[in-house]
Amino acid sequence: MTRIIADISVSLDGFVTGPDAGQDNGLGVGGEALHIWAFSDDPDDRRVLSEATARSGAVVLGRRLFDIVDGPNGWDDETGYGAREVGEPAFVVVTSSPPESVRLTDLDWTFVTTGLADAVTAARERAEAASSRCGRDLDVVLMGGGATVGSALDAGLVDELRLHLAPVVLGAGTRLFTGGAPHTLVRRSVTPTPNTTHLAYDVLRR
Repeated sequence: MTRIIADISVSLDGFVTGPDAGQDNGLGVGGEALHIWAFSDDPDDRRVLSEATARSGAVVLGRRLFDIVDGPNGWDDETGYGAREVGEPAFVVVTSSPPESVRLTDLDWTFVTTGLADAVTAARERAEAASSRCGRDLDVVLMGGGATVGSALDAGLVDELRLHLAPVVLGAGTRLFTGGAPHTLVRRSVTPTPNTTHLAYDVLRR
């Protein structure tokens, strides 16, 4: 069964970027510390990343994050979705208007202008089609940014929340949770490593 997974790295004080995040500094000041785990050689970090990438049938992201990953300092042949795993699922971007051009033309991009719920629906269809082709269940992954993940949670679109809790206090930046609707979570797993604590929760639908 295809599940909707919100997957994001976060600081101890709840930020998914450092301050002053922008096109040329997507993670903000100090934000690189959030993703050290994704490039580590720790076996548990590698396993978590590999398993998540392998199960990704489609990925949803917001326009701001798309502009960063498709920008001149974004993904390349060695570093892309899944960090060093460089997975290539279908990508669905929530945006008010599609870009005039795409740099990463070898990836499968779909631009949805009718809202997050429609983007998740489109991604589910792509993931289910990919599941049928490969003969195993694949997921939809909401990779961010923080506003996209938070909005999906508030809209009741998420089945599972995966947080990679980095041992860093950023003090400012982009918050993951901004005082939206309450959520009841049930813990699925906790995997501590020297670089992060991988947390997985089922999200109980309201």
